[in-house]
Amino acid sequence: MNLSVIVLAAGKGSRMRSKLPKVLHDLAGRPLLKFVTRAAQSLNPHMTVVVYGHGGESVREALADETLEWVEQAEQLGTGHAVEHAMPGIADEDSVLVLYGDVPLIESATLQAMCEPVSSSVMSLLTTRLDNPHGYGRIVRDADDKVLRIVEQKDASEAEQQIDEINTGILAANAKALRGWLAELENNNAQGEFYLTDIIALAVRDKVEIETFAPASIEEVQGVNDRAQLATLERHYQLSEAQRLMREGLGLRDPARFDLRGELSFGSDVVIDVNAVIEGTVTLGDGVTIGPSCVIRNCNIADGVEIQANCVLEDATIGEQSRIGPFARLRPEAHLADHTHIGNFVEIKKSVIGSGSKVNHLSYVGDTTIGSRVNIGAGTITCNYDGAYKHRTIIGDDVFVGSDSQLVAPVEIGAGATIGAGSTITRDTPPGELSLTRSKQKIVSGWKRPKKEK
Repeated sequence: MNLSVIVLAAGKGSRMRSKLPKVLHDLAGRPLLKFVTRAAQSLNPHMTVVVYGHGGESVREALADETLEWVEQAEQLGTGHAVEHAMPGIADEDSVLVLYGDVPLIESATLQAMCEPVSSSVMSLLTTRLDNPHGYGRIVRDADDKVLRIVEQKDASEAEQQIDEINTGILAANAKALRGWLAELENNNAQGEFYLTDIIALAVRDKVEIETFAPASIEEVQGVNDRAQLATLERHYQLSEAQRLMREGLGLRDPARFDLRGELSFGSDVVIDVNAVIEGTVTLGDGVTIGPSCVIRNCNIADGVEIQANCVLEDATIGEQSRIGPFARLRPEAHLADHTHIGNFVEIKKSVIGSGSKVNHLSYVGDTTIGSRVNIGAGTITCNYDGAYKHRTIIGDDVFVGSDSQLVAPVEIGAGATIGAGSTITRDTPPGELSLTRSKQKIVSGWKRPKKEK
């Protein structure tokens, strides 16, 4: 029996007060909807159908890298109406799992357990109990504890509103049976909508057994309706990820002040200080230390690297035993060899820094190839942009560039050369020689500094 998954993602999410469709709001750097589709894909379904509406093509474009079927629900007439829209391409013999694009933390193990017993005579329903169930559909059971129906909050009697077992909306059923129940739905309720929950009573009528399951944690089934709920799930997710990584050996100074917005792999004895943000795909070698308040995105960082406080690193490669920061920025295509030093208020962009080279203070190096054992003095910049085109600077091995120098590209500094402090270099310099451009110092005797009149 094949499994087909339907993900409902057509709602506007007006309580988010945003032009962005609700399911595209980020949690840990990914759209809410992507969490759900990845959970669905982990079950190896025959197909995953996403029902979209508000936001139209922007929703499809955000998940263009995934293999999904898309169905538009132009008019939102309820969850039953949405599921009915997704059914035409699903075979009668399939099992159908219904998920929600704004319930991002549902676990694959929970879904797998739900799907296993489904047949023409058994359907599965995910429920949980809340201390305050207000706003949720209640699970109404008979004296033998069997599910009879689901009643929505607005349609519930006073007695039914005291029930603490609620419907999460997630269910699994045989496709043929589900198709028949959907055709019978009516919208004579407080909302004037076709409720998917009404199929429970129809299943009971048809003597289909309803087996209920509970999630491992309440956060699995919590939806996002406003920004406060989104922030709550963000913190839960981040803390759970921090706990997982620490169990795998990562050292975190404070797991409550750590954000993972991508994938992190790491060696032994890695320590990360507070307020670090890890984005994209990041690899940390053995013995890496990351100081407080750093942002690291899509980087490969080798063994023994020290990243000091307040650094921003993006799409960079850093060799062994290097030191970065504090307050350094590595922009895309920065490639640093072993034993390099990049210091405070230094920016590196699209450049190769050779082994043992240092750019320690207040410098900009862009579109540059630097050899080994080079020292770049404080305040040095490579002038790589002429207003229309980018040009490259090449600096040979063992070069010393004095402070406050400008290297105007395209230019090549020969191996072993020295650039005098305060120079503007516009032509290639020979290897092993001193090059400088400096006006002659003049002393004006008897000069008086201006003073304000009393």
